[in-house]
Amino acid sequence: MGRVRRKPVSEINVVPYIDVMLVLLVIFMITAPMLTQGVKVDLPQTQAAPVENQNLDEMLIVSVDAAGKFFIERGQQKPESVPSEEVGRYVGTILQSRPATQVLVRGDLTVPYGVVVELMTTLQLAGAESVGLVTEAP
Repeated sequence: MGRVRRKPVSEINVVPYIDVMLVLLVIFMITAPMLTQGVKVDLPQTQAAPVENQNLDEMLIVSVDAAGKFFIERGQQKPESVPSEEVGRYVGTILQSRPATQVLVRGDLTVPYGVVVELMTTLQLAGAESVGLVTEAP
């Protein structure tokens, strides 16, 4: 008896790919909210256009929360609580090693204006040439 020659099958079974895609989608949906870092600060709202900055490692954010505590955020690191007396020394050390670092201030809406101004003065004395303010779009 002779063998029957079969024609090659040119179909691709996509069911396993769909399964993998759905699993990845679920994983990303669960982990994305966990990646958000920062200190809970109620920012003032403004109509200003956002400033684009892709390099988070070259950014230093000093936050003041509603209780008046200072936090320093650098790149993807977890925010560190720093006493007000240590903020200038800490920021100065970072700016000496990386002078191109952009310094930003995130102040809670309920923090007195004088606290934010004192913080900005401390940052400029520490070596920050310009200090930006972080706001939230309405």
